[in-house]
Amino acid sequence: MIVAEAVGEALARLGARTVFGVVGSGNFHVTNALVANGARYVAARHEGGAATMADAYARVTGGLGVVSVHQGPGLTNALTGIAEAAKSRTPLLVLAGEVAAAEVRSNFRVDQAALAAAVGAVPERIHSPDTALADVTRACRTAVAERRTVLLGLPLDVQGAQHPDPAPPEPPPGGAAGVPAGYRPRVSRVPPLPVPPAGAIARLADALQDAGRPVFIAGRGARLSGAGEALAGLAGRVGALPATSAVARGLFAGDPFGLDVSGGFATPAAAELIRGADLIVGWGCSLNMWTTRHGGLVGRDTTVVQVDVDAQALGAHRPVDLGLIGDVAETALAVTAELEERGHSATGYRTEEVAARLAHEGRWQDVPYEEHPDGKGGDGARIDPRTLTIALNGLLPRERTVAVDSGNFMGYPVMFLDVPDADGLVFTQAFQSVGLGLATAIGAAVARPDRLTVAALGDGGALMAAAELETAVRLGLGLLVVVYDDEAYGAEVHHFGPQGHPLDTVTFPPADLAAIGRGFGCAAATVRRSVDLTTVADWLGGPRDRPMVVDAKITRGRPAWWLEEAFRGH
Repeated sequence: MIVAEAVGEALARLGARTVFGVVGSGNFHVTNALVANGARYVAARHEGGAATMADAYARVTGGLGVVSVHQGPGLTNALTGIAEAAKSRTPLLVLAGEVAAAEVRSNFRVDQAALAAAVGAVPERIHSPDTALADVTRACRTAVAERRTVLLGLPLDVQGAQHPDPAPPEPPPGGAAGVPAGYRPRVSRVPPLPVPPAGAIARLADALQDAGRPVFIAGRGARLSGAGEALAGLAGRVGALPATSAVARGLFAGDPFGLDVSGGFATPAAAELIRGADLIVGWGCSLNMWTTRHGGLVGRDTTVVQVDVDAQALGAHRPVDLGLIGDVAETALAVTAELEERGHSATGYRTEEVAARLAHEGRWQDVPYEEHPDGKGGDGARIDPRTLTIALNGLLPRERTVAVDSGNFMGYPVMFLDVPDADGLVFTQAFQSVGLGLATAIGAAVARPDRLTVAALGDGGALMAAAELETAVRLGLGLLVVVYDDEAYGAEVHHFGPQGHPLDTVTFPPADLAAIGRGFGCAAATVRRSVDLTTVADWLGGPRDRPMVVDAKITRGRPAWWLEEAFRGH
């Protein structure tokens, strides 16, 4: 057995159940070995798509994502997806062929370890036949236990060497590194999880006990910690209104006092209530400019507390009055126990007045709006993106996964499409790259075939990633691809246009995206009015044995309301 085969066998034993990739000579043998040992291989059409699919798969299943690429250009093609995963702290293992050390003049030679480190991934390598399995185990342990994206370099000379057949590797902490498709495991509670000291817990309990209008903002760390139930219980005890960052949306789905998302996507009612808080606790949430509207949602006299397992996250984006280093779920349980011992509970912000307001104004669907003027009449009519998304929300089944690309349009699906739980929105925005949404949706659909997956894209991102429509068709995914088509890079149009700049570089002639979808084998429809969605309803009611592309010709006259705030961050 050569080392490449031993590595593939070891990874399968460690729990790699599904592998995404594009195969070249440098990763041919290790990928085939994975398949021979029971892993499912999903071939993408571009390495960037493969990396993003694996990222989304890991987010949705809670297991390890694995992507396999060729050395050199295979890795550089995947780099944007790797950067997104690394910035999102996704447990992702990137298997990449690597030029042999002696091949100093190889055209494939690049400093792959430096590329990984440059985007925040952890570089690792198979060093020798004797250390190969230990190297594999170390890489998996780092990815799973530390929630990091790891590049495992596979030098070609080491891959081709004979393996000495040592004992099989042990699984990393927390059990298997991967999980079967469609299954989300309970969050691994491997002791010891960090809990703040008793004095810090008491100080947080004091702050909660003194607060009259507390708000909780739960972020990615709360979602990864599986802290939804613990935080909901604590919020009920102290009278807090729970909100989330965008990436944790759905964590408090169904809570009548839930504020949904804090930040640029917050409803007017939610934004006002967050501004009115006398205490804000960020639970595994960075409290960055997006989540706080550049600090505008934090009152002048509001006490700010931050709880995070990563000490470096505390106060990284804004000053905090109290910072606690600890696992979010365990910290919430410890504070609840402290308050129970004190016999404390309070109505806090959970008044009848607030309940009534949230019942009538708590969802974007409840906020009145005027149709854009170019959304009326004629063959050239365009549909208001709010009207489109609200109508789609009513058509879609409750059990859904929404994957959103980046762009001017992205707030419409994020805010107007309901999600059933914290796994319902896959929001690959840590790197803010246009073009990742379709691959994100494919990875999510592979992970959760029991749910309808919706890919919400702009026309720019859709055309960047169009090759992956063939992947979705080949896999037989019942994927709904909704393209918010304004024939432009809309963010730049609405930001630079009012300043008098020419827009020729960011606007494009019309494209028949429905026809492009049909060319790949998708069902397709062009939507200009709500009545055009009957075709979508028919597809939803059918076998859904192939993707459907909806080319929604949306109105272009006004920018999205979150746009200027977003540009303040650039």
